[in-house]
Amino acid sequence: QVQLVESGGGLVQPGGSLRLSCAASGSIFGINTVGWYRQAPGKQRELVATLTRYIANYADSVKGRFAISKDNANNTVYLVYLQMIGLKPEDTAVYYCNAVMGSFTYWGQGTQVTVSS
Repeated sequence: QVQLVESGGGLVQPGGSLRLSCAASGSIFGINTVGWYRQAPGKQRELVATLTRYIANYADSVKGRFAISKDNANNTVYLVYLQMIGLKPEDTAVYYCNAVMGSFTYWGQGTQVTVSS
């Protein structure tokens, strides 16, 4: 089992920046892919970014503005970050952290990001 807890969401003006954090605990040694997804009101959940051991992938809508990173040096907590710059109103959504371990996929509870003036 893996538990994921996101933090760092909030209200930001267009053009602003936020950094989301996700703390993964539990059976973290088997994690092979982490990612961020988002879900806007009335829309399906969509991929924002994923990160395997060496390769990052991004949705076209966030390329050049968002960056995913990880810190798994600690044996008890696996940290995943999403640095967001140049935020736009269309980035408004609940952002979810995701971890994949073998055939299992784990999700956090989500953190709200609102981009508005």
